[in-house]
Amino acid sequence: MTISTTIIKNSANGNGSTSAFTYSFKITDDDDIQVIIRSATGTETVKSKGTHYNVSGVGNNSGTVTFTSGNIPASGETVLLRRSTPQTQAMDLIDNDPMSADTIETAHDKVVAITQELQEQVDRSLKLSRTNTMTSTEFTKSATDRASKILAFDSSGELSITQELGNVKGNWAASTTYVQRDIVKDTSTNNIFIALTAHTSSGSQPLTSNTDSAKWSLLVDAASATTSQTAAASSATAAASSATASANSATAAAASYDSFDDRYLGAKSSDPSTDNDGASLVTGALYYKTDGTGFKVWNGSAWKDVRPTDAQQTNIDTVAAANSNIAALAASAVITDMALLGTSDVVADMALLATSDVIADMALLATSDVISDMNTLATSDIVSDLNTLATSDIVSDLNQLATSDFVSDLNAIEGIKANVTTVANNISGVTSFAERYRVGSSDPSSSNDEGDLFYNSNSNVLKFYNGSAWETISTVNAATITGQTAETSIADDDLILVSDTSASGALKKMTKANFVTGLGSASSIADTDSDTQIQVEESSDEDKLRFDTGGTERAVMDSNGIALTTNGGSFIHHNTIANDTTLANQNMLLVGSVGITGTLTIGSNSTVVVI
Repeated sequence: MTISTTIIKNSANGNGSTSAFTYSFKITDDDDIQVIIRSATGTETVKSKGTHYNVSGVGNNSGTVTFTSGNIPASGETVLLRRSTPQTQAMDLIDNDPMSADTIETAHDKVVAITQELQEQVDRSLKLSRTNTMTSTEFTKSATDRASKILAFDSSGELSITQELGNVKGNWAASTTYVQRDIVKDTSTNNIFIALTAHTSSGSQPLTSNTDSAKWSLLVDAASATTSQTAAASSATAAASSATASANSATAAAASYDSFDDRYLGAKSSDPSTDNDGASLVTGALYYKTDGTGFKVWNGSAWKDVRPTDAQQTNIDTVAAANSNIAALAASAVITDMALLGTSDVVADMALLATSDVIADMALLATSDVISDMNTLATSDIVSDLNTLATSDIVSDLNQLATSDFVSDLNAIEGIKANVTTVANNISGVTSFAERYRVGSSDPSSSNDEGDLFYNSNSNVLKFYNGSAWETISTVNAATITGQTAETSIADDDLILVSDTSASGALKKMTKANFVTGLGSASSIADTDSDTQIQVEESSDEDKLRFDTGGTERAVMDSNGIALTTNGGSFIHHNTIANDTTLANQNMLLVGSVGITGTLTIGSNSTVVVI
């Protein structure tokens, strides 16, 4: 097999009813998959094959894990299927044995599978970036020495396990032993401090002026916050008081105006029976009669004319002349505003603003951090961005992106992006293949190029286009070639079949006897006049190969090696030299482990070479 994907795990959500979950990677054994259930609280449990689940699809590119009854993942649980290949080496190579391609490929596939699984673990690990450096990522502190400490980095950026976690020690006290990172409260200011150095405390509060002040760092400035809160609360109280005073003034002004309006009714053409509000007339009420009779006064039961002296009339005329100004004052925006402030709703609102909760909230809003944050939020860029994010399209898109299906799709795309890139880089080849190979129920009649392939799904045959017509590609077997006549000659480009039995098919072929006859005798391969040949045996069961050229035997090969029968009679031995062998005018090459029985005599003009 081959491994063409880097996917080694799949996950899915349980729903209390689905029992079968698909994995999309290849395993060679049903023990090579790890099944983990993650609960809603994050607890992970490794399940057991046969007890909790069974596996199918071994050896395929995908398969199924089916949970047994009573072990079906519940809603809120996550199912993780992860390939887990044993980290062992099972390939055993034996010297001089044939080396199987399947054996080597299986071993390579296993190494790649283990590498992918280790890489998946590395991808989940904390590690330095590719451009970062660190002298050592090891630490030697024992468990006892590491207890109640944190993993940190020292001033050089190297690993350090020396920082105490520290504890909340409550209120600071003198003559107390504190360790680094202990947290205390300064009761004189309510400030919170963290210890920078282990020491035994001395002196008194506040810690900001204590002799050990350099050994502490301020975490929470409660004193400043309290001051700000008090100031804000005072401001809020003053604002509430002002609001209440304004409401009282408005109420008083409205009451005064209403009283004036009830006593001077203005100019009228006839005696009124009620005041301007429709209420009963009050004693002393005045109005000016427009028929020229002048002012009238209500004495409690009737309207009486007012008859002033000339001097008084002059004064009255003066007042009458100013009457328009008084009317204007009565209708001014000030009176209107005062009337509005005197309404029950405004008074109620002012009362709400004066409550302790509102005052506390206003004090919080008055802090510099909140004011700074609100100023930031009020900038045109932030307002514009928030308006953009608040549009229905963006909200809809964000909701869509947050769905589990979409997240799952993005993860799936991430897993196959390398394959997509490969296809994209080779799109011309993909397009060419799609144009060259087609599948259908009838032979194509257009867009046909010489060499095109087509699978006819109706007749279930594969065809190729020869430039003018579709030709069927048939399987050659015994049934196909039965009944053909043997050939005694071979032409160029003939396809030759050799068989011990009758052969057939639309092919040229030769029987075994014809073929051997064409080459030579059954025991030799020879040229036309047989003076150059290779003989299998000259006598029955000789078990020797003889090589002749020009009618002369040049070499003999048997179980002992090769003996050259010309040029001084050289021998190449690799087995056993016979008893009492004598060399005369001969050369011998001994190869490997050669046994010598009896005596080997090396005569004149002879040489023996051993390798």
